[in-house]
Amino acid sequence: MIDLNYIKETIWDNWMSGGVMMIFLFSLAMFIFVVSFELLTYLRNKKLNPGNEGKWLDWAKNPDEAEGTEGVILRYTKPFVGSTDVVRRRFMELREMMLGHVERKSNFLKSLVAVAPLMGLLGTVMGMLTTFQGIASSGGNQTVDMVAKGISTALITTQTGLMIALPGLFLNMIIRRRVRNISDAINRMEGLILGQRTDN
Repeated sequence: MIDLNYIKETIWDNWMSGGVMMIFLFSLAMFIFVVSFELLTYLRNKKLNPGNEGKWLDWAKNPDEAEGTEGVILRYTKPFVGSTDVVRRRFMELREMMLGHVERKSNFLKSLVAVAPLMGLLGTVMGMLTTFQGIASSGGNQTVDMVAKGISTALITTQTGLMIALPGLFLNMIIRRRVRNISDAINRMEGLILGQRTDN
């Protein structure tokens, strides 16, 4: 059974001891993970099935019979209609439509991940300022409390920033790899089809 008092005394109290920067770090973490899982879901739906590669040429001649993402690609590009240049241009447009916004969001996600440790560092600076204020003041227990609060803020915000950045970095790497896999599959499809056709 979940002990709510334990959660409050350990996790919640430690979290809040990081000060106001923890609110911003939490918001940043949620934003990073929402964007990441949105992109991963989109890419999963756009994935090409490697088991269908043997059917690509037949499907290219009869796009209405094609299944899944391959069917969407072939019906849009119409690889046996028009000149080779027209087909190439359609494949370029398709890559931009399927992967362009993913590339842009992935770059944005990379920037957000880079911000996390910097935001943690800002919390560290704020905590150290509180520590120096406590050292400079005189007042016995009040000084000790201010120093302890400042050190706590400095350590926890740095730790939190790194804990946000590392998973975000790995998620972005997975997204980039999936984008590359889809792009490579589209390139193989384009090369296979163009290698088997002649200009009309």
